[in-house]
Amino acid sequence: MADYIINIITPAVGHLGVLGYWIAFFAAMLETTIIIGLFLPGSTVILLLGAMSAYGYLDLGDLLWFAIAGAILGDNINFYLGKKYGSAWAQKGVWFLKQEYFEKARSFFDAHGAKSVFLGRFVPSIKEIMPFIAGTVRMRQGTFLLWNILGAIGWGFEWILAGYVFAQSLSLARMWLSRMGFFLAALFLVFLAFYLIKLLVLKYGRQVFSFAASVGSSIKHAVITNPDVEKLVRRHPSFFQFLSKRVGQDSFTGLPLTLLSIAFIYVLVLFGGIVEDYLTGDPIVAVDVRIASLMPLFRTPALIKLFFWITLLGKWQVVLGFTAALVGTLWVTGKRWYIFPCFLSFVGSGLFTSLGKIAFHRPRPEWPVYLEHSFSFPSGHATIAVSFYGFIIYVLISSMTKWRSRINLFFTGVIIILLIGFSRIYLGVHYLSDVWSGYLIGTLWLIIGISLSKYLQPADFCVTASLSGKKLKYVPLILILSSLVFYAGFAIQYNPKLLKPPSEHAYLSVNNVQDIFVDEHAKYTETLTGREQNPINIIVIARNDKQFLESIRDAGWFLADTPGFRSLAKIYKAALLNEPYPTAPVTPLFWNVQANDFAFEKPTDANIVRTRHHVRFWKTKYVTKSGDAIYVGAASFDTGVKWGITHRINPNVDAERDYFYNDLIRTKKPGSFRKIQLVKPGLGRNFTGDPFFTDGEAYLIKFKER
Repeated sequence: MADYIINIITPAVGHLGVLGYWIAFFAAMLETTIIIGLFLPGSTVILLLGAMSAYGYLDLGDLLWFAIAGAILGDNINFYLGKKYGSAWAQKGVWFLKQEYFEKARSFFDAHGAKSVFLGRFVPSIKEIMPFIAGTVRMRQGTFLLWNILGAIGWGFEWILAGYVFAQSLSLARMWLSRMGFFLAALFLVFLAFYLIKLLVLKYGRQVFSFAASVGSSIKHAVITNPDVEKLVRRHPSFFQFLSKRVGQDSFTGLPLTLLSIAFIYVLVLFGGIVEDYLTGDPIVAVDVRIASLMPLFRTPALIKLFFWITLLGKWQVVLGFTAALVGTLWVTGKRWYIFPCFLSFVGSGLFTSLGKIAFHRPRPEWPVYLEHSFSFPSGHATIAVSFYGFIIYVLISSMTKWRSRINLFFTGVIIILLIGFSRIYLGVHYLSDVWSGYLIGTLWLIIGISLSKYLQPADFCVTASLSGKKLKYVPLILILSSLVFYAGFAIQYNPKLLKPPSEHAYLSVNNVQDIFVDEHAKYTETLTGREQNPINIIVIARNDKQFLESIRDAGWFLADTPGFRSLAKIYKAALLNEPYPTAPVTPLFWNVQANDFAFEKPTDANIVRTRHHVRFWKTKYVTKSGDAIYVGAASFDTGVKWGITHRINPNVDAERDYFYNDLIRTKKPGSFRKIQLVKPGLGRNFTGDPFFTDGEAYLIKFKER
């Protein structure tokens, strides 16, 4: 229905041409102009125009510029009206705007201070009055302009991109809804965990640190006053004088340098460990390729675009833009001792990363969204995320006196760093170990940069020091906004050629189906770390996916839902209440590095999700000489639920294989079938530790030609 409505509206907008941008400008401007904005649905207009840009009738970048400019102008009109008429209107009201409306906005302003100009932009009934209140209380013009511009940018992106993503993804929504929902739910849980940790640190962090310091001081006093220790000190005075200086807090060469050195050595050892794991093919490398194979399942056009914007934060052009803004800000604020350490951290980490790529020559993952032309190990973006953005966060934290501000900045920096690293994995241009090693290299150079900056920092440095001249007080704001504008412009213009998804890659022809099992490891399913599990016990040859799916459905089996937020909630409810759910999602498994492409299940007589027949299938990259697709599968039976999160598997996997085979035979769809000895009989355990036994045989089933 929504698609039908948009298709009716878009031709009309298409004839507007440049007028469409001016509609966006005035809609954004008038929406927050006091009184008028309460009647005009400006956000709705902007949302629809964003949807039109997805259909090619308006340029997305130009639309953003016009809408943001209009929003900035509208807020400034409100600010001017507040300075001129604020006191009178707030006391007596104006037209239908009663005194309580102004009091509500004033309370919001008192609660959030200057940043309420930014926050109020996203609160209905507040955004129309907040700039007016800011003018009424005579907020400084520069402060208002900063929060006004940031709020307008956020508001413009929120409504225009929402419309753009909605329209662009509408035709794919049904296919991707569960996968995207699952992915976003996972991200939400990660951010929620970070938020809860931050609250705990804010509430109890100081008490914990004070307690630890008190305990440490007591232990130190007990050790120093111990008679045996005193004798040892008198016997070796030079050595203990050296130790005393290393833990002294009166100079940088004391405790600060000691702690930084310990951190440096620890991170260096971690990096050595990851290099050893890569060279020796330890489990982390096996995890790498399997996570890389999972990522295509969760890619959507909207999320790809989002993570392109995030990953560009690590692009050298964008980093240079931010570096120029940082250096200029440090220069005019009189904190010039940070400049050389920042360059050292940034350049040193980049050089170290380049040498690592040359030394290891690791190829990029197999299924990237776009091509990168350098080697994979380690990740330069992850390195820069820590060494550069970590240094910026360090400078900001060093400039803050409030505990809450420091903690908020720290967690904001950690989230940005993690998002940049994850974007590389999501876009398929780096493995997990590439990103982890990049983080470690970045941390090494961040420690070096911090150490040097602490050494260069003047002894009389004051956190609350002001700018070196009043005329320069707006320079940092201009530099920061210029770098953000450059970043946005670069991101809008950055359009690398996207590669085909894995499903569109060419297939290989084989004379004999068993040729696909030349590698012994390919005869078994595997865990995330690459450990072998139960063997493949069903091989199906079908003309295409349609014949494959229809034949199994005709045998009474249901295609399992894709794991998603709704489906997982539904399966937990069904398991708790012993309700039926014949298409419940199945935990993904791996074969030959790939996650299963299909999962089928069949209810038992009890018709509950705790017990069910199921089989997972992988569509191989091989076809027969006649062009038929080859699928490999592994059948098993769920006997119950364990740990509250997964199923318990029946050890007799052969019985489930035979059960599935007999169901297919009854449909008379198979044209030929036989058993082959794929592996030796044996015992084993699956990824959750459940035992199984097998005779090592597999059914080879070929469906009839149509």
